[in-house]
Amino acid sequence: MGIIKDVVPSEAVFNTWFLPIVSRKWENNTITIQVPSMFFYEYLEEKYSDLLKATLTRVMGKGTKLKYTVLMENTGKTTVNYDGGRTSQTPPAANNVRFDPFSVQNRQKIESQLNPNYTLDAFIEGTCNKLARSAGLAIAKEPGNTIFNPIFVFGKSGLGKTHLANAIGLMTEELHPEKNVLYVNANKFQQQYTDAVRNNTVNDFLNFYQMIDVLIVDDIQDLAGKTGTQNTFFHIFNHLHQNKKQLVLTSDREPKLLQGLDQRMLGRFKWGLTAELESPDLETKKTILRNKVKADGLIIPENVINYIAENVRDNVRELEGVIISLLAQSTLTKAEINVELAQKVVGKSVNITEKKISVTSIVDAVCDHYSLTIKDIQTTSRKREMVQARQIAMFLARKLTKNSLSSIGEQIGNRDHATVLHACKTIGDLLITDKGVRQSLDAIEGVLK
Repeated sequence: MGIIKDVVPSEAVFNTWFLPIVSRKWENNTITIQVPSMFFYEYLEEKYSDLLKATLTRVMGKGTKLKYTVLMENTGKTTVNYDGGRTSQTPPAANNVRFDPFSVQNRQKIESQLNPNYTLDAFIEGTCNKLARSAGLAIAKEPGNTIFNPIFVFGKSGLGKTHLANAIGLMTEELHPEKNVLYVNANKFQQQYTDAVRNNTVNDFLNFYQMIDVLIVDDIQDLAGKTGTQNTFFHIFNHLHQNKKQLVLTSDREPKLLQGLDQRMLGRFKWGLTAELESPDLETKKTILRNKVKADGLIIPENVINYIAENVRDNVRELEGVIISLLAQSTLTKAEINVELAQKVVGKSVNITEKKISVTSIVDAVCDHYSLTIKDIQTTSRKREMVQARQIAMFLARKLTKNSLSSIGEQIGNRDHATVLHACKTIGDLLITDKGVRQSLDAIEGVLK
């Protein structure tokens, strides 16, 4: 062991992976060593088999063979022998029990660490999250038995990743009270692993995580650069997945953009479903706000909800925070909750940057809405759909920019100011009589704002 201790990176590595090894037998030029668990066996074979064999050759001579005996945690006595990955001895057939090297005696119910407020009912569904929410519901009904294992949920901060992950866990506990569910963020997992290495309790750490039925790891990107923790999580992941246990992972970016994580692990993240949480659209934001207002027992005018939804652009967390701030301001100052108060609160709570709207951005939005190209808009074609799209672009350019009629005409097909004026009058008349035109204008204007 002295030779190995001099070679391994640190004393902590030696104490964790080599000190627990017990030499059991030397026979027929073969040394048999006992390791505490199957995880130890797999880890040593993967990381240190070359070192072990080189050391044996140096000490015992060429041709020395290595055999493992794995101690079963259940009994502390029964062993199963392995020779470089090939089982050389199996438990007696009379036992009629499949060997599970990770089984834990007297399985206990653990505290899930879930936030009881993050329910699936409170996670408002919209086009921005429909896939992830639907998959989460399916997982909660049959954890580990769907094609969504693992589920990898990613998106920018504040879009509800932690909420959805907790919601999956809470519903699983409700439908399957016998299952062990655990929520942990990656930083906490890293801290636990570091403590286990320091205290030489890695086996206890592994046994604990291997008895989880639904493991939820939040902000998995925080394991970047933590090689030892990643290796351990990799083996925990494999064990749980092979035993049809559910894994729920969240990240601030999709797997292919994660840096500093083992490629083997990234490959496994893609085994199930990768689902993005996108920024909510206007209607979803309004629904989220109404739900928050109702849950808090508040009464807030609809025009205030509209103002907040239109000015807090992306972040669900900020939406809910504005409601809390609005209530606090109203209570402390005894002011009525109206748009003026909302303007003050939103101005202090959220960085509102005026979105600059140009003729070019309007043309782009109109083209996207009607599935046309810029060339279609600029052309002299008299096809009805192209003419109407061009006229709508001119109408919106006059309404939303400070450009002159001549400038708008020059940028949209090199028309004169009279053509732009005619287009604006035509669309203005259609807004009164044509519901389709009104809906198209509202949709395009919503995108621009």
